[in-house]
Amino acid sequence: MPRPTIADIAREAGVSKGAVSFALNGQPGVSSETRARIVAIADRMHWRPHSAARALGRSNTQLAGLVTARPRRTLGVEPSFSQIFSGVQSRLSLEGIGLQLTIVEDLDSEIATYRDWAAEHRVDGVVLMDLTIADPRLDELQRLGLPAVALGGRSAGHSINAVTLDESAAMTSIIEYLAAIGHRRFHHISGPRQLHSTEDRVSALAAAGAALNLQTQVTATDGTGTDATRATRAALSSHDRPTALIFDNDIMAFAGLAVAVEMGAAVPGDVSIVSFEDSALAKLMHPGITALSRDSFALGEILADNLIKSIKHPEIHTQIAAPLPHLIVRESTAAIR
Repeated sequence: MPRPTIADIAREAGVSKGAVSFALNGQPGVSSETRARIVAIADRMHWRPHSAARALGRSNTQLAGLVTARPRRTLGVEPSFSQIFSGVQSRLSLEGIGLQLTIVEDLDSEIATYRDWAAEHRVDGVVLMDLTIADPRLDELQRLGLPAVALGGRSAGHSINAVTLDESAAMTSIIEYLAAIGHRRFHHISGPRQLHSTEDRVSALAAAGAALNLQTQVTATDGTGTDATRATRAALSSHDRPTALIFDNDIMAFAGLAVAVEMGAAVPGDVSIVSFEDSALAKLMHPGITALSRDSFALGEILADNLIKSIKHPEIHTQIAAPLPHLIVRESTAAIR
């Protein structure tokens, strides 16, 4: 007998083909009763997705997607994100693949975007940024069958390729350097605690602090300069104030430097400042900011390479470690007085 199609199911159920597509792909747009009826009819007709048609639909888009829930106002001033995005776009363009950037408010909106893209076969695959602990996007992308590559975090147990970052080793290199020049009181002004990267850095700080008998403290922020300003002011106002401040990105480090100047704390005389991200601005600040340097453009190219492999060979799942960043020492750090 001929293979049953969505049109056959729609005719039997008395609904549109679009309603059948929504029901069978778990998309909103149909009632629970209608969904159950359509699924029952599909089972009775022994309907199965046409994998070749799906693959053909995807391969013809020649478009990849990147959705981010970062704050709209700060996205344009984040040098690291811009460089990663440029690297991804540059590498994809060599394959004739475009890159669609979509900015949303939260993870729920991001997941809704993936559902729309998958249902409409709008992109061949997606790049995931800012992986969280128990990230719901991994399960959803696997369910949708949408090829993807994730930056940072861990995607074990999911059919999602990943480019991992050793945040623990990076934090340890900062702590060991600062401890070697005499610092004993550290304050880490971090990004959101739900991020894998933040959790790994915080854990590494605690481990290094215990091993080296250091005093450590962490204040979580939303990753913006505004929140970093508040956290830095509180840290430098404390009775036992730190001699070393570590920030999770360069925008936060710049804000922390401004607060130190405002409060009359000499940098690096009274407090040393280190950033987890380097940029051209970090070199131009006065004093220049000591920072972990990574080729973010090349990191974007690595992400794109793995996304292309995922699109061409969705059955192969890989996790590749990104090169470790190295510490660039500038004028914002010095031996403790």
